[in-house]
Amino acid sequence: MKIKSIQTKRVTIPLRKPFKTALRTVYQVEDVLVCLQTDEGILGYGEAPATAVITGETLESIEAAIHYFIAPTLTGCSLMELDTLFHKMDGCMIHNTSAKAAVDMAIYDAYAKMLGMPLYQLLGGAANEIETDLTISVNDIPQMVSDSLEAIRRGYRILKVKVGKEGLADVKRMKEIRNAVGPDIKIRVDANQGWEPKEAVRIIHALEDANVNAELVEQPVKADDFSGMQFVTSRVNTKILADESVFSAKDAIRIIEGRAADLINIKLMKTGGIHEAVKICDIAQTYGVECMMGCMLEGKVAVSAAAHLAAARHIVTRADLDGPSLCAVDPYKDGPLFEEEIIRLLDAPGIGISALPD
Repeated sequence: MKIKSIQTKRVTIPLRKPFKTALRTVYQVEDVLVCLQTDEGILGYGEAPATAVITGETLESIEAAIHYFIAPTLTGCSLMELDTLFHKMDGCMIHNTSAKAAVDMAIYDAYAKMLGMPLYQLLGGAANEIETDLTISVNDIPQMVSDSLEAIRRGYRILKVKVGKEGLADVKRMKEIRNAVGPDIKIRVDANQGWEPKEAVRIIHALEDANVNAELVEQPVKADDFSGMQFVTSRVNTKILADESVFSAKDAIRIIEGRAADLINIKLMKTGGIHEAVKICDIAQTYGVECMMGCMLEGKVAVSAAAHLAAARHIVTRADLDGPSLCAVDPYKDGPLFEEEIIRLLDAPGIGISALPD
């Protein structure tokens, strides 16, 4: 069975409310959808958002990478030889991890459909249900408290709170959120590279002293500040999660061996797809380092692929896969069920998406 074509189109989905972090503000999901077709008519689907501030990619660059480099390289190749496909894709151009991720998940989707298996089973998993957090955007304190309480009313038991724009003022907003939601809700703090190393230590110590009881703090300093990550991790009690610092298996080894973080956040848009993400899972398993499976502002296709991998690997103990839950509408008629905090993977083959929206 050979790859006959790889085509793209765009999808735009409005968000329930603006998505605000220390790096950007977004009002709608804008993604590139990928449709891979084999010579026997099997269709595999993938998706990638443009997250220029993190991966350096735009919608136009994702489309160009696929049309002018990846598709010509893979068209005519056997779907049965996964390692060869991924080696060729990695070799046809460097970087462009989101473009590669969209094609990678389309390959896995088609391959699993060919075998008649849901992707999580193909990847070695048995569980078909995972729990995700919900992101609380950075806003003024009353709005963040209101958004947190609304999330709890929707059924979420884990909140991922965006900070990183106002230094020590973030401590006050976190105290107010904790007081409002009570002690039983898990809170994850995401600074999105917003602090300097010494500042991060001061803020995290203040959070600890205020009994915010954060489960973790994600990416407190700049992605390329390896010594800064080491500095923070070695000086606080709260677990530190490396996100933008880890794009590849090589990055994961450096972070883990250098004790620059306690946890690793895996995102398909950073790794270039499932095949590299699996390597990171294997490395983390070897070192005994737990992982989170995360997402950018992605739609249902990409987040479903990530959910399948999260369900398949025991080392993935946390999920931040709320992309579809942040959207105002669901343009897909099938696929995994996103029932607020619970994501249920069905027994449909592949990722579970049978058709892309018009």
